[in-house]
Amino acid sequence: MSEVVITVRGEHETRIAPERAVAHLTIRAEGPERGAVVERMAAYSEPVRDDLANRKAAGTVAEWTSQRVSVWSERPWSADGTRLAPVHYGTVDFTATFTDFAVLSWWAGEVAEREGVQLGWIDWQLTPGARASVEREVAAGAVAVAVARANAYAGAIGLGTVTPLEIADLGLLTRHDSPESAPAPRMLMAKAQFAADSGGGPAVQLQPEDIVITAAVEARFAAR
Repeated sequence: MSEVVITVRGEHETRIAPERAVAHLTIRAEGPERGAVVERMAAYSEPVRDDLANRKAAGTVAEWTSQRVSVWSERPWSADGTRLAPVHYGTVDFTATFTDFAVLSWWAGEVAEREGVQLGWIDWQLTPGARASVEREVAAGAVAVAVARANAYAGAIGLGTVTPLEIADLGLLTRHDSPESAPAPRMLMAKAQFAADSGGGPAVQLQPEDIVITAAVEARFAAR
Protein backbone atom coordinates (compact mmCIF):
# COMPACT_ATOMS: atom_id res chain seq x y z
CA MET A 1 0.00 0.00 0.00
CA SER A 2 1.28 3.43 -0.89
CA GLU A 3 1.77 6.17 1.67
CA VAL A 4 -1.40 7.38 3.34
CA VAL A 5 -1.80 10.81 4.93
CA ILE A 6 -3.72 10.73 8.23
CA THR A 7 -5.14 13.89 9.77
CA VAL A 8 -6.38 13.76 13.35
CA ARG A 9 -7.33 15.93 16.29
CA GLY A 10 -6.06 15.51 19.83
CA GLU A 11 -7.66 16.94 22.97
CA HIS A 12 -6.70 16.85 26.61
CA GLU A 13 -7.86 18.59 29.76
CA THR A 14 -7.07 18.69 33.43
CA ARG A 15 -8.75 20.09 36.52
CA ILE A 16 -6.79 21.75 39.28
CA ALA A 17 -7.78 23.51 42.48
CA PRO A 18 -7.23 27.30 42.41
CA GLU A 19 -4.36 28.74 44.38
CA ARG A 20 -5.47 32.36 44.58
CA ALA A 21 -8.71 34.31 44.73
CA VAL A 22 -9.03 37.88 43.51
CA ALA A 23 -11.97 39.66 45.15
CA HIS A 24 -13.52 42.68 43.43
CA LEU A 25 -15.52 45.27 45.35
CA THR A 26 -16.84 48.76 44.73
CA ILE A 27 -17.32 51.66 47.12
CA ARG A 28 -20.35 53.72 46.08
CA ALA A 29 -21.90 56.98 47.28
CA GLU A 30 -24.57 59.27 45.89
CA GLY A 31 -26.39 62.44 46.84
CA PRO A 32 -27.47 65.94 45.79
CA GLU A 33 -24.15 67.64 46.62
CA ARG A 34 -21.03 66.68 44.67
CA GLY A 35 -18.62 67.64 47.44
CA ALA A 36 -20.54 65.65 50.04
CA VAL A 37 -20.60 62.60 47.78
CA VAL A 38 -16.82 62.75 47.31
CA GLU A 39 -16.28 63.11 51.06
CA ARG A 40 -18.63 60.22 51.83
CA MET A 41 -16.93 58.02 49.24
CA ALA A 42 -13.56 58.80 50.83
CA ALA A 43 -14.97 58.00 54.28
CA TYR A 44 -16.32 54.66 53.06
CA SER A 45 -13.04 53.82 51.31
CA GLU A 46 -10.60 54.65 54.10
CA PRO A 47 -11.42 51.74 56.46
CA VAL A 48 -11.39 49.28 53.56
CA ARG A 49 -8.03 50.60 52.40
CA ASP A 50 -6.58 50.47 55.92
CA ASP A 51 -7.90 46.93 56.46
CA LEU A 52 -6.35 45.65 53.23
CA ALA A 53 -3.04 47.36 53.98
CA ASN A 54 -2.95 45.72 57.41
CA ARG A 55 -3.82 42.32 55.95
CA LYS A 56 -1.06 42.62 53.37
CA ALA A 57 1.42 43.53 56.11
CA ALA A 58 0.24 40.48 58.07
CA GLY A 59 0.57 38.23 55.02
CA THR A 60 -3.10 37.25 54.65
CA VAL A 61 -3.51 39.37 51.48
CA ALA A 62 -0.94 38.87 48.73
CA GLU A 63 -1.67 42.20 47.04
CA TRP A 64 -4.41 44.76 46.64
CA THR A 65 -5.21 47.76 44.45
CA SER A 66 -7.49 50.78 44.59
CA GLN A 67 -8.28 52.30 41.24
CA ARG A 68 -10.91 53.52 38.77
CA VAL A 69 -12.26 56.42 40.79
CA SER A 70 -15.32 57.83 39.00
CA VAL A 71 -17.55 60.81 39.82
CA TRP A 72 -20.48 61.80 37.61
CA SER A 73 -23.89 63.47 37.70
CA GLU A 74 -27.29 62.63 36.26
CA ARG A 75 -30.60 64.47 36.18
CA PRO A 76 -33.39 61.96 36.73
CA TRP A 77 -36.90 62.30 35.29
CA SER A 78 -39.97 62.68 37.46
CA ALA A 79 -43.18 60.72 36.98
CA ASP A 80 -44.73 63.67 35.10
CA GLY A 81 -41.79 63.90 32.65
CA THR A 82 -39.91 66.86 34.10
CA ARG A 83 -36.19 66.86 34.84
CA LEU A 84 -35.28 66.83 38.53
CA ALA A 85 -32.24 68.27 40.28
CA PRO A 86 -28.91 66.58 39.53
CA VAL A 87 -27.89 63.52 41.52
CA HIS A 88 -24.16 63.01 41.97
CA TYR A 89 -22.52 59.58 42.10
CA GLY A 90 -19.07 58.40 43.05
CA THR A 91 -17.41 54.99 42.92
CA VAL A 92 -13.97 53.53 43.57
CA ASP A 93 -12.99 49.96 42.74
CA PHE A 94 -10.81 47.68 44.87
CA THR A 95 -9.24 44.29 44.19
CA ALA A 96 -7.64 42.06 46.81
CA THR A 97 -5.77 38.80 46.19
CA PHE A 98 -6.10 36.09 48.84
CA THR A 99 -4.26 32.79 49.10
CA ASP A 100 -6.18 31.59 52.19
CA PHE A 101 -9.79 30.98 51.21
CA ALA A 102 -10.99 30.70 54.81
CA VAL A 103 -9.65 34.19 55.48
CA LEU A 104 -11.33 35.38 52.29
CA SER A 105 -14.69 33.98 53.44
CA TRP A 106 -14.56 35.84 56.75
CA TRP A 107 -13.35 39.04 55.08
CA ALA A 108 -16.09 38.89 52.44
CA GLY A 109 -18.79 38.48 55.07
CA GLU A 110 -17.44 41.37 57.13
CA VAL A 111 -16.78 43.83 54.31
CA ALA A 112 -20.16 43.20 52.63
CA GLU A 113 -21.93 44.57 55.73
CA ARG A 114 -20.15 47.94 55.55
CA GLU A 115 -22.08 50.93 54.34
CA GLY A 116 -21.42 51.89 50.76
CA VAL A 117 -19.61 48.63 49.92
CA GLN A 118 -20.73 46.37 47.08
CA LEU A 119 -18.90 43.05 46.94
CA GLY A 120 -18.62 42.03 43.31
CA TRP A 121 -17.16 38.79 42.02
CA ILE A 122 -14.29 36.42 42.79
CA ASP A 123 -11.70 35.37 40.20
CA TRP A 124 -10.22 31.98 41.05
CA GLN A 125 -6.69 31.72 39.66
CA LEU A 126 -3.46 29.77 39.56
CA THR A 127 -0.10 31.41 40.10
CA PRO A 128 1.62 32.25 36.77
CA GLY A 129 4.25 29.54 37.28
CA ALA A 130 1.71 26.84 38.07
CA ARG A 131 -0.50 27.87 35.16
CA ALA A 132 2.40 27.73 32.69
CA SER A 133 3.45 24.30 33.97
CA VAL A 134 -0.07 22.88 33.72
CA GLU A 135 -0.59 24.35 30.25
CA ARG A 136 2.61 22.63 29.06
CA GLU A 137 1.43 19.30 30.49
CA VAL A 138 -2.01 19.62 28.93
CA ALA A 139 -0.55 20.59 25.55
CA ALA A 140 1.74 17.56 25.63
CA GLY A 141 -1.25 15.39 26.52
CA ALA A 142 -3.20 16.67 23.52
CA VAL A 143 -0.28 15.84 21.22
CA ALA A 144 -0.03 12.36 22.73
CA VAL A 145 -3.72 11.77 22.01
CA ALA A 146 -3.21 12.85 18.38
CA VAL A 147 -0.25 10.46 17.99
CA ALA A 148 -2.23 7.59 19.52
CA ARG A 149 -5.14 8.19 17.15
CA ALA A 150 -2.86 8.34 14.14
CA ASN A 151 -1.25 5.03 15.13
CA ALA A 152 -4.68 3.47 15.66
CA TYR A 153 -5.86 4.55 12.20
CA ALA A 154 -2.65 3.32 10.59
CA GLY A 155 -2.90 -0.04 12.32
CA ALA A 156 -6.51 -0.43 11.24
CA ILE A 157 -5.47 -0.30 7.57
CA GLY A 158 -2.42 -2.49 7.98
CA LEU A 159 0.26 0.19 8.18
CA GLY A 160 2.80 0.32 10.97
CA THR A 161 5.05 3.37 10.54
CA VAL A 162 3.64 6.81 11.33
CA THR A 163 5.69 9.94 10.67
CA PRO A 164 4.50 13.38 11.83
CA LEU A 165 4.20 15.99 9.08
CA GLU A 166 2.42 18.92 10.75
CA ILE A 167 0.97 19.81 14.13
CA ALA A 168 -0.87 23.00 15.02
CA ASP A 169 -3.58 24.57 17.12
CA LEU A 170 -7.12 24.08 15.88
CA GLY A 171 -7.67 25.93 12.61
CA LEU A 172 -3.97 26.51 11.92
CA LEU A 173 -3.16 23.29 10.08
CA THR A 174 -2.26 23.84 6.41
CA ARG A 175 -5.26 23.29 4.15
CA HIS A 176 -4.21 21.59 0.93
CA ASP A 177 -7.45 22.64 -0.77
CA SER A 178 -6.88 26.35 -0.04
CA PRO A 179 -4.78 28.66 -2.25
CA GLU A 180 -3.44 30.39 0.86
CA SER A 181 -1.47 28.79 3.64
CA ALA A 182 -2.76 29.00 7.19
CA PRO A 183 -0.87 31.10 9.73
CA ALA A 184 2.22 29.57 11.28
CA PRO A 185 1.55 27.35 14.30
CA ARG A 186 1.40 29.24 17.57
CA MET A 187 1.75 28.28 21.20
CA LEU A 188 -1.05 26.08 22.47
CA MET A 189 -3.59 28.16 24.34
CA ALA A 190 -5.41 26.77 27.34
CA LYS A 191 -8.74 27.97 28.62
CA ALA A 192 -9.56 28.40 32.29
CA GLN A 193 -13.08 28.58 33.63
CA PHE A 194 -13.80 30.16 36.97
CA ALA A 195 -16.87 30.03 39.22
CA ALA A 196 -17.76 30.84 42.79
CA ASP A 197 -20.81 30.87 45.02
CA SER A 198 -21.01 33.47 47.73
CA GLY A 199 -23.64 34.75 50.14
CA GLY A 200 -24.01 37.65 52.53
CA GLY A 201 -23.14 38.11 56.18
CA PRO A 202 -20.16 37.09 58.28
CA ALA A 203 -20.65 33.38 57.52
CA VAL A 204 -20.02 33.59 53.78
CA GLN A 205 -18.89 30.20 52.46
CA LEU A 206 -16.91 30.33 49.24
CA GLN A 207 -16.71 27.07 47.32
CA PRO A 208 -14.29 27.49 44.40
CA GLU A 209 -14.70 25.13 41.50
CA ASP A 210 -11.64 23.49 39.98
CA ILE A 211 -10.03 25.43 37.17
CA VAL A 212 -10.41 23.55 33.88
CA ILE A 213 -7.47 23.88 31.49
CA THR A 214 -7.86 22.40 28.02
CA ALA A 215 -5.77 22.08 24.89
CA ALA A 216 -6.60 20.79 21.42
CA VAL A 217 -4.38 20.26 18.39
CA GLU A 218 -4.67 19.15 14.79
CA ALA A 219 -1.95 16.93 13.38
CA ARG A 220 -1.10 15.37 10.04
CA PHE A 221 0.92 12.13 9.72
CA ALA A 222 2.29 10.02 6.90
CA ALA A 223 1.60 6.30 7.37
CA ARG A 224 3.46 3.56 5.54
